[in-house]
Parts: sequence; structure tokens; C-alpha cells
Amino acid sequence: MDLFIISFTLLGLLILLLGSSIWVGITLFLVGITGFMMFTSTQPLTILSNILWNSTNSSTMMALPLFIFMGEILFRSKISENLFKGLSPWLNSLPGRLIHVNIAASALFAAVSGSSAATTATVGKITLPELQKRNYDSSLCLGSLAGAGTLGFLIPPSLVMLVYGIMSGVSIGKLFIAGIIPGAMLATGFSLYVMIRSLFNPGLAPAGDLRYTWRDRLRTIPQLLPVITLILMVLGSIYTGWATPTEAAAVGVLGAIFFALISRSMDGKVFMEAVLGSVKTSCMIMLIVAGASFLSVAVGYLGIPASLTQFIGTLGLSKYELIIILSVMYVIMGFMLDGFSMIVMSLPLALPLITAAGFDPLWFGIYLVIMIEVSQITPPVGFNLFVINGLVDENIFKIALYALPSFIIMFIIVALLTLYPQIVLTLPNMMLR
Repeated sequence: MDLFIISFTLLGLLILLLGSSIWVGITLFLVGITGFMMFTSTQPLTILSNILWNSTNSSTMMALPLFIFMGEILFRSKISENLFKGLSPWLNSLPGRLIHVNIAASALFAAVSGSSAATTATVGKITLPELQKRNYDSSLCLGSLAGAGTLGFLIPPSLVMLVYGIMSGVSIGKLFIAGIIPGAMLATGFSLYVMIRSLFNPGLAPAGDLRYTWRDRLRTIPQLLPVITLILMVLGSIYTGWATPTEAAAVGVLGAIFFALISRSMDGKVFMEAVLGSVKTSCMIMLIVAGASFLSVAVGYLGIPASLTQFIGTLGLSKYELIIILSVMYVIMGFMLDGFSMIVMSLPLALPLITAAGFDPLWFGIYLVIMIEVSQITPPVGFNLFVINGLVDENIFKIALYALPSFIIMFIIVALLTLYPQIVLTLPNMMLR
């Protein structure tokens, strides 16, 4: 049968099942089984049993639930609350004032949680009530939080980087290091936008009665130390070679429990809530990874990736035209899928094209993470939009409109990284030879 018909059939079935609210992981399994049964003579259950084991049984994959558990502990303890109190005196004098706490707190929390949704929820629960109380502009507050919350995927340690590294064979340590400069660029871009808007319209961030001295700022340092220490523990142990990403995740969990106990915000109930939350999230991600791995094998058996790669190769696209096409594809995928599904479903097709065009797989990992960040703030399946909607009961499409500047900033950063890939590659190649 013609590969175009096969591809169209599987894609149509995928869209139909996703639209019927079946779980993403189950949908991927069903489409893979259908592909095997309709278009090959291979027994799908034999392959399925191997995929279920091989896609989830690795020491690297163990880092996933550990990082999730660490984020759950921080989410439910006073550590995140103290982060706002500690950052406010340092940022109140900038144009935009405490709106910058959204961005700085998201960047710091991202460096210990690895999750975009956890970062957005944690920071939003703390900052939004305070900003509303001080009559800050709602659109700028919600838009900056939606954009900055996506930093949970780019600033290491990152759960999506772990999944990409496992599936692509790229060093996870190098991926973590490669995300530092782009993450700082994105955070800076968000802050610059807030400052420019506030300079033109100071009423967006009223001055209020708060005045901080240097003594006030210095007194807040102890409130920032737990998060800073966790960042140094997790990332420092990886970069110095003292621990693998999996071992560093375990170190982070121990550190999070220690600081939660010190702050007297950890008891049996909080601990069990953190355990149950991390189990639910880990199972959801594992199911998606296993389902997408199975679908990838089915698609490979049908010869679709090789044919697509060969077809695009005959188009004579330049490397930059290829990136534009892939960017459009990922934006469209982001309308329907979460980030983990985007990685595991697209990688078998996109990675051969990227390497053939001369791009480094390490660079592509960072590019892909930013495109997943874009999907976090695009309706109707933008996870950050749902999180913020749950916090303030605002219309999802309005929140997406508020986040439009962040959407544009992300594509500006993507363009810079595409034109100057050494921004991504220099640091990891220098630190991990």
C-alpha cells in the first residue's frame, strides 16, 4: 500500500483518538497496534512487551521520578513561599517592580524542579495574590508568569531534557549545561519586555509604599539560601563529575526534605501528598514515553521515517528553511499534544533530518525544548494556561493573549540560537570534553 495512504490513515486515527479525550499514552499504543495489524504481518504484542520493558528500564529514567518528587516537596513546603519574600527587596527598584519576581522566582525554581507546570503553579500561588493586592496590571502579571513558567523545561535540571537525552543518545549532562545560557537569555528577554512596558506606562506596576534599604535586602538572604543551595547541590554534583544526573536527583530529594524539615513545613501528610503527586506524574510520563516508543517502532517498520527523510531531502531545502518548517510543525503539534508526546512522537522523523542538514543533536535538543515551551502557552492544550486558569479563573484564550509577547520573545531567541549555534554548544563542550 502507498506510504502516503498509510501515513494519512495513522495520522487521522491519532487525531480522532486524541480528540475523543482518550489518554495520550493509550492513544499512542492503539495507533501503533493498528499500524502493525493493518499494514504488516508482525505480531504487535511481542514487540509491545519488549518496548514496555526497554523504554522504562534504565538508570537514567530513574532520574525522572526523583526530580518530580523533589519538585513536589518544594511545591508543598515554605521554601517556595520564602523565595518571594527573599526576592522582593532586590527587584522592587526595577521598572516593573515586583512583576520581575515572577521571572526571577520561576528561573530559580526551575533550577530545582525541572517541571514547567510545577514552576508556574508554585510561583503563581505565591506571587499573584501579592501582585493583585498591590494593584499591578493583571495582563502583564499573568503574561509574564505564563512565559517565565516555561523556564522549568529549559533551565536544568529538566524533565524533557532527560526524555530527549534518553531517546536521542545525547549526553544528559551536556544537555543540562547547554540549557543554561539560552535559559538566561529567555529570562532576560522577559524582564526587558516588562521593563520597557513599565517605562512607557508606569501605572502597570504602581510604586506603593514599600521601600527597601540594603539592610532589608541583606536580611532576606537566608530565605534564598535553601533554593540556591539546592541548585548548587544538584547542578554542581553533575558538572564536577561527582554524580550522574540520576544520583544528583537523589541528592536533590534529600536536600529538599532536609530544608522542608528545617523550615517546619514537612509532616507525614505533606510527605504522602508529595509521594502520591510524584507517582501520578511519573506514571503519566512513563505511559506516554512507552506508548510513543511503541508507535515509533511501528512507524519504523512501515518505513515512514526513511521515506519522509528521503522526500524532504529531495526538496533541496536549506538548513534554515528546514528549521522554519519544523518550527511550524511543532507549533501545530503544540495545539494538541504535551511536551513529552511532542518529543517522542517527532524525534524519529526530525532527528535524521536535522543531522543530515548539519545541525548538532545537542543543539537540536535545546531548540526542541524551546519549541515545547512555546506549546505550553498556546491554546487549547497549553499546560501553563490551564495552571494559571486554575489560579485566577481567567479565560484561557485571554491568558494566551497576555502571553503573546513571551511567545514572540521565544521565537527571537530561537532565531538567535539558529544563526549562532555556538551559544548553545560552547559551554557544554568546554566543561565536559
